[in-house]
Amino acid sequence: MNNVAGGFAVEVFFDGACPLCRREMGLLKWCDRGGRIRFTDISDPAFDSQALGKTHDELMARIYGRLADGTWIDGVEVFRRLYAAVGFGPIVWLTRLPGVSQLFDFGYAVFARHRLRLTGRCSEGTCRVPKGRTR
Repeated sequence: MNNVAGGFAVEVFFDGACPLCRREMGLLKWCDRGGRIRFTDISDPAFDSQALGKTHDELMARIYGRLADGTWIDGVEVFRRLYAAVGFGPIVWLTRLPGVSQLFDFGYAVFARHRLRLTGRCSEGTCRVPKGRTR
């Protein structure tokens, strides 16, 4: 993945209030010696999701990225692009193998659905259990 004319190759929209997300983005920042990734913290009070044509809830539901040409990506593909941008292309290639790809997609979908609960961040209005179920 090439850096785009002094700019970024991929922008990641992450929840900086999430301890796991913050840790992973910290690792990626450390690895991103070439400045190929733009990191955008959606938990920053100055962040305006409406300017992107997305809702805050939409961006909180799963990870999103935007390529330098404006193309939106989400889920595991964001992580693939991020890790390829910092030089882990051979490992990324393995995640695209049939079966492995579906396993990663499924695993991420489960994580994204339960991320707030797993990181101890449930609050009023989040992590609700559907009626008729108990925690």
